[in-house]
Amino acid sequence: MPIDGSDGGAASLFLFAHQDDEFGAFAAVAAAAVRGPVTCVYLTDGAAGGDPERRDAESRAVLARLGVPATNVHCVGRARGIADGRLVDNLDRVAAVVCEHLDGAPTAQVYVAAWEGGHPDHDGLHAVTTVLLQRRGRLADGRQFPLYHGHRRRGPFFRVLSPLAANGPVTSHRLPLGARLRQLRLCLSYPSQAKTWCGLFPFVATRILFAGNQALQPLSLARLDERPHDGPLYYERRGFATFAALQAALSAWRAPVAPS
Repeated sequence: MPIDGSDGGAASLFLFAHQDDEFGAFAAVAAAAVRGPVTCVYLTDGAAGGDPERRDAESRAVLARLGVPATNVHCVGRARGIADGRLVDNLDRVAAVVCEHLDGAPTAQVYVAAWEGGHPDHDGLHAVTTVLLQRRGRLADGRQFPLYHGHRRRGPFFRVLSPLAANGPVTSHRLPLGARLRQLRLCLSYPSQAKTWCGLFPFVATRILFAGNQALQPLSLARLDERPHDGPLYYERRGFATFAALQAALSAWRAPVAPS
């Protein structure tokens, strides 16, 4: 089954909140790079996870191995004043960046992290992307990829690369063993995030080795009015944000004065 339905030779746009979020879309990026030009944009400065310049360099190196040249990778968070962990406080700035790329070189497909309650930055970027695509009559061009969420998990535990059924039908591309092993090696390419990946890697490795697929789902405007899943969201359990605060920020941004 193909990863998506875009035409051969078409360009693709990947929108990431943080450097290393690309781990959720390794196979999608590689497949898109074979079809045509790929642009990757990082919307926050990455500073909450360490040295921003080092994080930028690590993600550029990973993307280069997936077929994306450094000239097509844009780390805009520092220049636009969008701090890691504060994306929801800067929705106008985020929207301006996304608009620049949606209205620039035409893209057949746009990829963004899933609406899943894992990190408020992920959900905020997902919502902005979904709204802006809908306003352009291009919602069908969007795809979401799972990163992590706390559905049916307690305390500090979470699920990785696991699509939520509420996000719609899953298009799943089975990866051969060699591709799965390459993905595992790429996950070890973020030395600045060694502490984070010590906790993340066992779960990611298990999912990559045994599920071994790239899962993508469509975007839905209606989903933005729903909690990603029942029960406390992962970022609520961690004290990063509340869904009510996220919804309030999105409602204010979606008012008529918001960028189109």
